Amino acid sequence: MPTAARLIAALSMALVAIAVSFLIMPLMPEGTDFGYFVPFNAALGVLIGWVWVGRHVGRGVVNAINNGLTGAALLVLWGLFFQGAWEMFRLAMRNRYDGPFEALSAIFVIGLDFFFVMAVPHVLLALVIGGIFSGLVTENAARRWR
Repeated sequence: MPTAARLIAALSMALVAIAVSFLIMPLMPEGTDFGYFVPFNAALGVLIGWVWVGRHVGRGVVNAINNGLTGAALLVLWGLFFQGAWEMFRLAMRNRYDGPFEALSAIFVIGLDFFFVMAVPHVLLALVIGGIFSGLVTENAARRWR
């Protein structure tokens, strides 16, 4: 059921995803084509905010902070999975894998490589602060607009 809290959660998680995406882009190798990197991550933030963060509101401030941090962690996990799958698909179209199981296992290897690229203090700090902000704003919206 659509609520104001779900809308605020979706918008705030999209904002976190956009900010973190722009922080990750300079960390990637020179000449990387990002394509739909930022819009895709923003859409993923909207989905996670609507489905996860917006659903778990109304339980207090501490749970709101935990909810926002969980949303940020889900954003990272699903983002790494989908970006790794996209990169695997791009490499598979160039016949880089010997079989389908090698290609499927490469999703997780590529995602782990991307995690090590993004695991720098300013990106992780932005995720933590953004997740806390998202959880608190969503909790405030749930209390204000019932």
